[in-house]
Amino acid sequence: MNTPSASSAEHPKDGRCHVLSLDGGGSKGFYTLGVLREIEAVLKCPLYKHFDLVYGTSTGAIIATLIALGHEVEQIHELYQRHVPTVMRGRKPAQKSAALATLADELFTDKLFTDSKTALGVVATRWASARPMIFKSHASQAHGREDSFVPSFGVRIADAVQASCSAVPFFERKVVTTSVGDRVELIDGGYCANNPTLYAIADAIYALTHRPENVRVISVGVGVYARPQPSWKMWFAHKYVASVQLLQKTLEINAQSMELLRSLLFEDVQTVRVSDECARPDLACDFMESDLAKLNLLRQQGSDSYAKQQQKILACLFD
Repeated sequence: MNTPSASSAEHPKDGRCHVLSLDGGGSKGFYTLGVLREIEAVLKCPLYKHFDLVYGTSTGAIIATLIALGHEVEQIHELYQRHVPTVMRGRKPAQKSAALATLADELFTDKLFTDSKTALGVVATRWASARPMIFKSHASQAHGREDSFVPSFGVRIADAVQASCSAVPFFERKVVTTSVGDRVELIDGGYCANNPTLYAIADAIYALTHRPENVRVISVGVGVYARPQPSWKMWFAHKYVASVQLLQKTLEINAQSMELLRSLLFEDVQTVRVSDECARPDLACDFMESDLAKLNLLRQQGSDSYAKQQQKILACLFD
């Protein structure tokens, strides 16, 4: 890609555990990229060189994984511009899932979690048991089962990320096969942790054994927006839009609930949450938005959200 590169200089380590947590939210991940672009510019290096642990759910899983593999934010933005509208324009779950699988295979080929340059966590949800399944890159992230730990259960990055993004009923469920031959049916990680910050902090403190006061967390959401007005007139189209909005609200409630729990359980962990509410009519959208012009406005909104909290973010990054 012919894009400006961030400085390749190594970012100095300060003895703290720096955590980056990225919410799910479908195409609204453009907002996340707006925030991250500003953070990368401040750090003057690719994000994986500063953050010791990167967690993501759904669209956040795509971004987190690309970061962990060494991609710079502008490169990820270019990929999102090319591919996200195509995935979201699919009319049927099978079409969306096929487009998502093609995208995941193109982005990640046969890479494994062992290829990540920093510790990585990707959240999905087990369909049968309704429990989280978190794909991780290092045995140091295991909670008491280091001897039997296999990075990401032996599942390819492409398959783990697709599972994390499989927002049923608009996408099909994703079946993965682990290194021990278990077939596991998975759906979107947003159903259990659309905001994965709690899981990331738990890894940092209880698995990586960092003291809470030495953990620094940047938690990035996708923003909250007004509902788009349906333009279709047929009754089943309105029913479809209502279903999208219900899932959208479910994911928003989940993210807010996880943030409340985080603030209560880990108040001694320095955390900055970036996810503004925006009432602008021109930004009305849901997680299925495919209008590239509007999506780029979301990216700009993310940049503005960074500016509002710049001093807190800088303190979290450097103090």
